[in-house]
Amino acid sequence: MTETSRPAAHPLEITASHRELLDQVLDKWSVHILDELCERPARFNELRRAIPAVTQKSLTATLRRLERNGIVERSVVRSRPVAVEYRISPLGKTLRTPIDALLEWIATHGADVDRARDRFDDEAEHDLGRLGR
Repeated sequence: MTETSRPAAHPLEITASHRELLDQVLDKWSVHILDELCERPARFNELRRAIPAVTQKSLTATLRRLERNGIVERSVVRSRPVAVEYRISPLGKTLRTPIDALLEWIATHGADVDRARDRFDDEAEHDLGRLGR
C-alpha cells in the first residue's frame, strides 16, 4: 500500500454522507411521510391532513429532501385546479423493510429503553443530591 492509497471503507462504516442520508430519511417527518406514501400516492394537502402536526414549511422541505434523494417522486396532475401528487419511488419502497424492522425493534424494546432512561435519570438525580444541588 502506498502512502497515498487508503484502505477501502468498511461497507457498514458510517461516513459523513451516510449520516446525512440517515438524518434525512429518518428525521422527524420523513418516516410519517413515507408511511403515508407507502399506502398510496397523495397530494400535498392530503399529507398535511394525514400528519396534522407538520407545518407547511416542514412538509415542503421534507418532501424536497426525499425527492432529491430519489425516495419520493413528484408529478403534476393535470386537473382543475392543477395539483401536485407525491408517491414513493421504487428506491423509496426498498426502505419499507428496514424501517418496519426498526419500528418492530422499538415496539419490542421500548419498555427496556424506558426503564434504562428511568434508572439513568434516578442515578443522575441521586448524584446531584449527593453534591448538594
